[in-house]
Amino acid sequence: MSEWFVVNAREAQWRGDNDRSPICGFEENGRFPELGVNLMVLEPGTLGALYHEEGAQEDFLVLAGHCLAIVEEQERPLGPWDFLHCPAGTRHVLVADGEPCLVLQVGARPSSSLRYPESEAARRHGAAAAAETSSVAEAYGERRRVPIPYGGWLERAFSTET
Repeated sequence: MSEWFVVNAREAQWRGDNDRSPICGFEENGRFPELGVNLMVLEPGTLGALYHEEGAQEDFLVLAGHCLAIVEEQERPLGPWDFLHCPAGTRHVLVADGEPCLVLQVGARPSSSLRYPESEAARRHGAAAAAETSSVAEAYGERRRVPIPYGGWLERAFSTET
């Protein structure tokens, strides 16, 4: 059993680079076994994620800014306090929509499948894998996130001074 902890997003581990939007993982001592919790800063011109479907639910809450949800080939604009629920098996991705967007992501750990299907809608926004695959390495190639220091995104883009 892991111990409880408190961590400020500015001090937690961030990942990004390789043309990827920065993401904050709150998992201090490795992956949480049952639930993933991330804070992502979708930035124009960078890739947040690729269009995918998982064997577990994922939920997204837009905290600031605007983005575009592509869900089951449908495009839907999202803004502050919009909540997107994706049951297991729902094909989806969020993409930057001209401005930075801060999104809280919560998802059950996949118990089975992860797939990157073909998607014309996601391809138009640069968020589709080159070919359908179930391999994260094949889908992202060199665009995998790596650990990076916190870059001040929260203060610059979203005025979250405490």
